[in-house]
Amino acid sequence: MLEVIILAAGKGTRMRSAIPKVLHKLAGKPLLEHVVATARKLSPTKIHVVVGHGSEQVSAAVSGDDVTCHKQQNQLGTGHAVAQALPQCDPASTVLILFGDVPLMSTKTLRSLLASTTVASSVDAPSVLAAHIPDPTGYGRVIRDAHQRFVEIVEEKDASEEQRAVQEVNTGVIAAPASLLTTLLSRVNNQNAQAEYYLPDVLGIAREDGMTVNVVVSEDPAEILGVNNRLQLEELERILQQRLAEKLLLDGVAVSDRRRLDIRGQLTCGEGVSIDINVLLEGDVTLGDNVTIGANCVIRDANIGANTVIQPFSHIESAVIGTDCSIGPYARLRPGTDLGPGVRIGNFVETKNSTLGAGSKANHLAYIGDTTVGEGSNIGAGTITCNYDGANKFPTHLGDRVFIGSNSTLVAPVTIADGGFVAAGSVVTKDVPTDDLAVGRAKQRNISGWQKPTKEEQ
Repeated sequence: MLEVIILAAGKGTRMRSAIPKVLHKLAGKPLLEHVVATARKLSPTKIHVVVGHGSEQVSAAVSGDDVTCHKQQNQLGTGHAVAQALPQCDPASTVLILFGDVPLMSTKTLRSLLASTTVASSVDAPSVLAAHIPDPTGYGRVIRDAHQRFVEIVEEKDASEEQRAVQEVNTGVIAAPASLLTTLLSRVNNQNAQAEYYLPDVLGIAREDGMTVNVVVSEDPAEILGVNNRLQLEELERILQQRLAEKLLLDGVAVSDRRRLDIRGQLTCGEGVSIDINVLLEGDVTLGDNVTIGANCVIRDANIGANTVIQPFSHIESAVIGTDCSIGPYARLRPGTDLGPGVRIGNFVETKNSTLGAGSKANHLAYIGDTTVGEGSNIGAGTITCNYDGANKFPTHLGDRVFIGSNSTLVAPVTIADGGFVAAGSVVTKDVPTDDLAVGRAKQRNISGWQKPTKEEQ
């Protein structure tokens, strides 16, 4: 039986933000959410989150039947933080301690750590995760004896010059039987430079009691990296984004440059997908077979059908795009856009809360809002739907095979029935019956002898 304790009480003063550190986002999700997701993959019976600064915000971010939050009123060290949750753990369980600001930890590594919590003699013992890094500054050092057996963890501020030269560092991630951890933690004191109760001290106490402390070394030093400032957050963002892009490449997605792709949510790709440089994918995005995403696109919460091409510099949000469509370049599809198969939305066209049927197109410089368009219709350049009267929104309905001439203004509410034709430059305020031509413009007058205004002398 496994229970997980996640320490998430720190303020994160070096972030210089009113947001609690563990709620700063990595790949579009709070740091803490990454840690909780990893913990859930281990199938624990309970996840305990120790909160402190911004406790209400942090608690709300991790709500769930499997999560219990415990408040650390005063931040007196990691040992004190664990003590806030440990009494609520089943004494018969194994406890895994994670950190809310260390988001890249892998389940593979954690399973190895958990597997080492009992030594060969079947005597319960704690295990600690370590890593070898070139620059160990800021980390506690793992001290071993001449036989490479664990001796203790020494925090950097308490370390000698010789100990500071050690490159094997403590990650803080510990696994131990709950009953054993309770006993060891009760003996931890705060006689150190920080006057805090250090969680790693339980390992030294266990060693003094004759236990063999198991040390599992991470194969990937990057997974132990935590966040204390915005520079470190940006470094983790680049690491994670490159990993996500590399996974796409291995799955058969053509990514032009893995260093210039950002995925901030859940991405599902079919076969033959191609993604160009500087693309941002947010929320829940699904790309069908043979979808092409051009450079510099932003796509958020969208479902894009097979064989559709999204041209460069297009912005798509909360939209459904059918198969064989062409979007952009420089198109903006706002929430509520639903495009049928073969629809064409061209450069500088904006849609909002609108449905376009199969084969319809708006190729240039149009605004389509609160509108339904049938199949095979054409909306000319410069056309706008006037859907807002200053207080209320009104719908526009275009039937099948409707043709809207360039620079037309459709004043909602208005319906143009199947086969309707609107002459260029018209202002349409009344419904257009089936197959009728609507002309809504003033008669042209040519004024002879007209004098162009001249600039007045200053």
